[in-house]
Amino acid sequence: MTSPSHHPLHGRLLALAGTIALVATGLAVSAAPASAATFNLEGWATQGGGTTGGSGGSTVTVTSASALASAAGSSTTQTIQVNGKFACSSEITVASNKTIIGVGSNSGLTGCGLKLKSVSNVIIRNLVIAKVPAGVGNGDAIHVEKSTRLWIDHNDLSSDTSHGTDYYDGLLDITHAGDYITVSWNKFHDHIKCSLVGHSDDNASEDTGHLRITYHHNWFNNCDQRGPRVRFGNPVHVFNNYYYNSGTYGVASTCNAGVYLERNYFENTPNSAVSATGSSPSGNIKLLNNYLVNSGTPAARNGAGVAAIPYAYTVDANSSVKSIVTSGAGTGKI
Repeated sequence: MTSPSHHPLHGRLLALAGTIALVATGLAVSAAPASAATFNLEGWATQGGGTTGGSGGSTVTVTSASALASAAGSSTTQTIQVNGKFACSSEITVASNKTIIGVGSNSGLTGCGLKLKSVSNVIIRNLVIAKVPAGVGNGDAIHVEKSTRLWIDHNDLSSDTSHGTDYYDGLLDITHAGDYITVSWNKFHDHIKCSLVGHSDDNASEDTGHLRITYHHNWFNNCDQRGPRVRFGNPVHVFNNYYYNSGTYGVASTCNAGVYLERNYFENTPNSAVSATGSSPSGNIKLLNNYLVNSGTPAARNGAGVAAIPYAYTVDANSSVKSIVTSGAGTGKI
């Protein structure tokens, strides 16, 4: 039976009613004629016990990379305010039960990124992280591995596209059964391989049943590919994102992943979504009301193989996504 939230008439019903309660599943999907989006936590990070980060703990302000590394790596439940932009050459490890939040619109890191490995309950917001070479730690602006209940929100992640494909690695890579993660209101820009979900075609035994991630209201600006590129995760919910100039592709689903691609805005993106890339086997894609400007029609494959979304969430009209995301994504907005 088709879930009401995925029915072809759903978009028209949303235009008539601000909120539709899906009685059969307990799922509520909200929409409004103008922007209905909030900056509140939504998506997969609300599941599995929820994500509170350093809430309830102490607050500390750091003004150097070494102070950030010390605070982020401690076992204390804590909110860490990052005040300043720090040059660095070693990856910074983040422990569980942390909120790391930038002060203003320009605080963050240049030359190194954050590593979240085997941790849970972490929030990262309002940081600028730029130009992390592939040889520095895992080579990512934010690297997630074996970690759960994460909220990555309102960050600005970038490098450049002039150094070639392998000089940098990813801006946000989520691997090794990472789970219950929301990626929201980030600006990913000027990068080739932007966001990877699942590192290897050979990792099905670990990743299957995990890698449940929500991407919403992110701005992929001059991201050549991987917005995201998904293996195994099901469902990965990709809604209300804005893609501009994704040259190779916008979103890819492979290795039997299940991607629900809902009300995104694609501009100047010839391959908006693909169900195969490289040598990986195909994945599944379910589509709903994506908006295309000078962009190719997204691939649809075995929509029945994409699992249902279990949480309530708020959606914006697809045609409004560009203006909403470009005004709300990135740093200095919270």
